[in-house]
Amino acid sequence: QVQLAESGGASVLAGGSLRLSCAASVHTYSYTSYCLAWFRQAPGKDREGVVHVNRDGSPVYATSVKGRFTVAQDNAKNTLYLQMSSLKPEDTAMYYCAARLCSYHSYNYWGQGTQVTVSS
Repeated sequence: QVQLAESGGASVLAGGSLRLSCAASVHTYSYTSYCLAWFRQAPGKDREGVVHVNRDGSPVYATSVKGRFTVAQDNAKNTLYLQMSSLKPEDTAMYYCAARLCSYHSYNYWGQGTQVTVSS
């Protein structure tokens, strides 16, 4: 079992920056047994992956955020971060943290989300 809690969402102007946090509470396996990711969903659009963190810690970014977003993981704090820079109005969405056992393919643990709104 994993509980995920996102925070850090806010309303910002285009060009601004935000840092999202995802604090994980794990109960069965160690935190490092899980692979985490950030997803986002804008109104009327499908959920899309923003960045996936592989078992070895290497990230895979969506093309739309590459070069602007950076993921970081603090294993001592069981926390995943998403540093977002050069924000654009099209980044407006609810951002979700997700987790899966690294041996699984599907993410089956999700947080409640944190809202990011970017205005021009």
